[in-house]
Amino acid sequence: MPTPILSLTDVRLTLAGNAGPVEILKGITLAIGKGETVGLVGPSGSGKSSLLMLMGGLERATGGEVLALGQDLTAMNEDALARFRRGNMGVVFQSFHLIPTMTALENVALPLELAGQPDAFARAKAELIAVGLAPRIDHYPAQLSGGEQQRVALARAAAPRPAILLADEPTGNLDGANGQAIMDLLFGLRDQHGATLVLVTHAPELAARCDRVIRLADGLLAETLKAAE
Repeated sequence: MPTPILSLTDVRLTLAGNAGPVEILKGITLAIGKGETVGLVGPSGSGKSSLLMLMGGLERATGGEVLALGQDLTAMNEDALARFRRGNMGVVFQSFHLIPTMTALENVALPLELAGQPDAFARAKAELIAVGLAPRIDHYPAQLSGGEQQRVALARAAAPRPAILLADEPTGNLDGANGQAIMDLLFGLRDQHGATLVLVTHAPELAARCDRVIRLADGLLAETLKAAE
């Protein structure tokens, strides 16, 4: 593999619990190549979402090293992590995380404005049109269905053209038809923009579309498979 776009070495995560420290991740070593699509699967509590959050610098490892685009996320403070994510990563959550007092257009334009993009609203509008939301641009999240809110979240994540796109259960709150549409959009964004895509999912049909499937169990890598296997 060429120089990986994401590289984790003996990564550990321990969080405080009511009964004492809880080991979430117990030494993960993993490399993901540029343009690769990787599915993280495993039972609830296996550490999938925590691993994804470490890759995005949204959770801080308690041991080991996390490199993204050659930069050591474990050495950055919160401000540096925020700047790095803004320029290089898009994150899609199961629960959308849209700002309720902003329209779809404003939600998508916000990260572009923060990054100093002069054409923030024009690009945001183009992204919303690309995910099929042209008629809903001026609607607020409460006026949108779950599937439409997830499309806004996808447009927001993709608008800055990130090198890395992280998605945590992106179809988890959606019915079958909307889930399929979001899958198609995710992989379409990868194809259009050449992003590396890492996603957490319980949906076998979504994992099957990935280049590689990594299974976690009890905070450890259990197996790595090509999706077709």
